[in-house]
Amino acid sequence: MPSVMVSQSPEALTGWQKFVKKIECPIDEGADYTNDTWTNRDLIPIPPERRTYKVWSFFIYWMISGACISAYSTGSSLLAYGLTAQQAMACVVVGGIITGLLSVASGWMGENHHIGFTVASRYTWGLRGSYFPVILRVFTSIWWFGIQGYWGGQSCRVTLGALIPGFAHMKNTIPLSSHITTNDLIGCLIWWLLYIPLVMVPPEHLQKPFIVSSMCFMATLVGLIIWSVTNAGGGGPLFHTVNTAQSTSWSMAFGITSILSSWGSGTIGQSDWTRYANRKGAPTLSQLVAAPLTITLCCLVGVVVTSASYKILGTLYWSPITLLAAMQEHYHSDSKIRVAVFFGGLGCTLSQLSINVVLNSVSTGMDMAGLWPKMINIRRGAYILATVGIICNPWQILSSATTFLTGLLPDGQCFAVFADYLVLRKRTLKIQDLYIGNSSSIYWYYHGFHWRAFLAWAISTWPSMPGFVMLVQDSTTSNGWTKFFNISFLVGIGLGFFTFLAICLISPLPHLGEGLNYLDDTIVFGSTAGTAGTAASIDSGAKVIDDDTKAV
Repeated sequence: MPSVMVSQSPEALTGWQKFVKKIECPIDEGADYTNDTWTNRDLIPIPPERRTYKVWSFFIYWMISGACISAYSTGSSLLAYGLTAQQAMACVVVGGIITGLLSVASGWMGENHHIGFTVASRYTWGLRGSYFPVILRVFTSIWWFGIQGYWGGQSCRVTLGALIPGFAHMKNTIPLSSHITTNDLIGCLIWWLLYIPLVMVPPEHLQKPFIVSSMCFMATLVGLIIWSVTNAGGGGPLFHTVNTAQSTSWSMAFGITSILSSWGSGTIGQSDWTRYANRKGAPTLSQLVAAPLTITLCCLVGVVVTSASYKILGTLYWSPITLLAAMQEHYHSDSKIRVAVFFGGLGCTLSQLSINVVLNSVSTGMDMAGLWPKMINIRRGAYILATVGIICNPWQILSSATTFLTGLLPDGQCFAVFADYLVLRKRTLKIQDLYIGNSSSIYWYYHGFHWRAFLAWAISTWPSMPGFVMLVQDSTTSNGWTKFFNISFLVGIGLGFFTFLAICLISPLPHLGEGLNYLDDTIVFGSTAGTAGTAASIDSGAKVIDDDTKAV
């Protein structure tokens, strides 16, 4: 017989137990969920009162994610492949459209069941197996947060340098081997202090801060293009370059894949945000229209401004941050240019604050909550991310290991959404079983691990590993393996998709068709709730029979 666990009364708790209880994640008053190994406020499906994102909200999302410093600088890598500016822009358009389509497909799960990547991983990888993709995403996000934060710190440095010219020329007291200067380090600390209060805003209430941020960065882009084109008398020389690629088709394939890789993590994790949609279909229009539009326009502005400013300054500045600093130097810190640089730097600073919230803090905070739901929620996870992300010295990574991080993008995990959720399960889930950590859950598989998912991931990932290792050792290596690695994001999606389908054709998934293709808002979650409570309170000594061993 299952034995029901009885919680201790407050009087029976020791001092340490009372302290631990006090620092557990808070629970909403009158909540119909409890905190346990699989559940807390940020992991349960988003309830109706927290679904605040409308159609325009997702347009703002893409104005943050699509129009950013990374998109502005994309042209540099595409032209480095030997493409002309026109061919590079064609890659951006195609990559942006595919990004929008992948976002729609990845976001359906959030629209239908209002769960994010963290919980969704459980039905494909198993309750315990889901820790693998979650930990992988946490690891990469820590470094990408730090890199984005470093760019945010540089933006702060430029902004302060416009106010105080002496700060822009501050003597560097840090060894060159550290790959960061004194004023950049101060800028990073200031940016970090600005970031902390933003984390306190719940994700469902971030629309207004995002509007302010996106408008400021748009103003920066408009100001830069007006200044550069007006003073250069046109778009500059980059639009008259010739094709130097050894193989145009390969270079364009690399270019399209680089666009997809740049937005890969955000694309695959779309459900982290679409779960806040107030109705089905709310994110779709922005994903199909705003995603390619913002990415394309921001990249085009970057190419035009870089090209035109080259005619003025004599140097190619692919980052708006370094361009703003160079403008102040070129005009000898004239008061008018300092005003322009100040507001331009402010736009970049706000953009980096928002992009880190959109792509890193909310998603990674939820991932960390999935690892320890009783003690970590999105806010606490974001604080941990902010602390570790700065401590890891991201400026060192920028100088040595960006290929390593690129190789860890979750392209091989895409079968979780595309093959499993959309094709095999036909968008049907037994949502309550995603929060039951024993064999009574249909997603328990074999001791909490789903071998089909791990096998599909291994098969779809290994072909890119030789090129990955070669590029980590020497980034200038060029052969068939490295070329394959450069298109591994797109190939990994297809390979993972068909591999998982093939495995499940040979060994069919258990319990297909069970559940609903929508979220029943009356379901209660947590270890004391209804069926979940009975299942979660079974004695640990009870015999466990897994779905994949019942037939044996």
